[in-house]
Amino acid sequence: MSTQESVPSRVGVLGGGRMGAGIAHGFVLAGATVVVVERDEKSAGAARERVESSLAKSVERGGFDADLDELTARLFVSTDYGSFAGCGLVVEAVPEDLELKIAALSSVEAQLDDSAWLASNTSSLSVAELARVLRRPDRFCGLHFFNPVPASLLVEVVLAKTTSAELAGRARQWVGALGKTPVVVNDAPGFASSRLGVVIALEAIRMVEEGVASADDIDAAMVLGYKFPVGPLRLTDIVGLDVRLGIAEYLHSTLGERFAPPQLMRTMVARGELGRKSGKGFYDWNN
Repeated sequence: MSTQESVPSRVGVLGGGRMGAGIAHGFVLAGATVVVVERDEKSAGAARERVESSLAKSVERGGFDADLDELTARLFVSTDYGSFAGCGLVVEAVPEDLELKIAALSSVEAQLDDSAWLASNTSSLSVAELARVLRRPDRFCGLHFFNPVPASLLVEVVLAKTTSAELAGRARQWVGALGKTPVVVNDAPGFASSRLGVVIALEAIRMVEEGVASADDIDAAMVLGYKFPVGPLRLTDIVGLDVRLGIAEYLHSTLGERFAPPQLMRTMVARGELGRKSGKGFYDWNN
């Protein structure tokens, strides 16, 4: 089966931020027509710029039969949920807030045929809880992409008890068609990656808080000693301290005290030190 036959011919992405734009980029390269829906015209314009810039970089690196014009011709950006009509798959990629995602998924499903599939790019929230408002929970799963999506080789396929066996198989196929490796995880708080990644990051933050070592030296220990591609504190800056705090609070509420966020993390978020996106976190990103 060719790559083009492995993904739905028309794919929707709700949310065109860093993650949503990366997801859209992947499906365009895999041969799909992709519709990105954003909340307003300004956000829609920014989403288009992100995806087109990412596609341009992929074309520059080579390895694709299509040129940039052919790729961007398959990208559509809208502010209308009705644009999802006719999509075989829609991936929700709005911020990691339970009620926001539930409302978004319900609104998306209302636009889809009964034959369409729906997925959430949640990094930690219960897929079963997200599915509770859906008419067709059997056609819903988690597809947890990693940042930056174009360079990442992993996608977690998260299966709720209601997810159909057919969708589980199709999701693995879609991930493979995107040139990534699927890791299948049963629905549980934090899945596999966030649960492990966050607990390491929280302990690293406690070590900074307690004066055990500097952020630089903690990260160097994990990169050089354990072959991490990037240290846990630098990665926290890249993901965003506010994003990781939200995940930690959710895991704390569901899995217990070992996921309690350190006070240093709360203080930095309150000061607006969110990492790369604010220019300062454990590292200075302004230069």
